[in-house]
Amino acid sequence: QVQLVESGGGLVQAGGSLRLSCAASGSIFSTYAMGWFRQAPGKEREFVAGITWNGGKTYYGDSVKGRFTISRDNAKNTMYLQMNSLKPEDTAVYYCAAVRSMSFVWVAVRTDEYDYWGQGTQVTVSS
Repeated sequence: QVQLVESGGGLVQAGGSLRLSCAASGSIFSTYAMGWFRQAPGKEREFVAGITWNGGKTYYGDSVKGRFTISRDNAKNTMYLQMNSLKPEDTAVYYCAAVRSMSFVWVAVRTDEYDYWGQGTQVTVSS
């Protein structure tokens, strides 16, 4: 199984940028489709972005389209989330997730489609 550790969260002003990283270990990273989710206090965990095992296909939640970019480097066993034009409503704990899949087209978007989760990293956007 794979272990996931997020990093890169922090406090940023509205309009600013952050890059989150998700480092994987314990299994062959390139056999997993990956995703980012977020959860704000009192709200359900929300899909942010997903990516296939080879990075060939990505998918984004409506609230982040055009602002966030998901990517991965299989040689470094790491996935990234570049977040630009941040808004206060982006404030949440951000989680990375993994599911074993070598589909070229399927991007998992639901929490129950993922088998492994990181511990989360806090992102706070001030107005």
